[in-house]
Amino acid sequence: MVVCVTACTAKQPSDIDNVCAIFGEHRKWYKESQRAADRWGTSIPIIMAFIHQESSFKAKAKPPRTKVLWVLPGPRPASAKGYSQAIDGTWDQYKRSTGRFAADRNDFGDAADFVGWYIDQSASKSQIKKTDAENLYLAYHEGQGGFQKGSYQSKPWLMTVAKKVAARSEQYAGQLKGCERRFKRRFFFF
Repeated sequence: MVVCVTACTAKQPSDIDNVCAIFGEHRKWYKESQRAADRWGTSIPIIMAFIHQESSFKAKAKPPRTKVLWVLPGPRPASAKGYSQAIDGTWDQYKRSTGRFAADRNDFGDAADFVGWYIDQSASKSQIKKTDAENLYLAYHEGQGGFQKGSYQSKPWLMTVAKKVAARSEQYAGQLKGCERRFKRRFFFF
């Protein structure tokens, strides 16, 4: 069991600002993010930009605890955890909707698939283009209902973050053009 705890959780990549370096360290992540992008009709750079923003590619990421009496650790403000920072209710909805009942928020492939699924849901329910990383992220953060009500408009900090996510997606897309061929290779042993 101890072996699984250390072997089942991937180490945070050393350069989270370079998607080629990320996939160089975690080659399986390329295939998993490609599978999610293909399944849900989005792109690898958008999925990776969301995960960068949500968890900085830390498998066991959780929101910081609140403080009680300014010093003592209090409860966490949300049930978000894992690469995608999905909250309990939305994660359960994803598992029911996709039939992936064993999905784990600390598993990169499952988290990438969740992000793709949520993008697909946002595109459908909120009429956001699957290439519009900025508005997709606003819907991801606020929920589709919150996005449709425009709740983000009273949060200038969130609109700034969404622009950063969109810029990172473009940055990752440019980087991926230069290295993707390397990750698409298949080796056959006879």
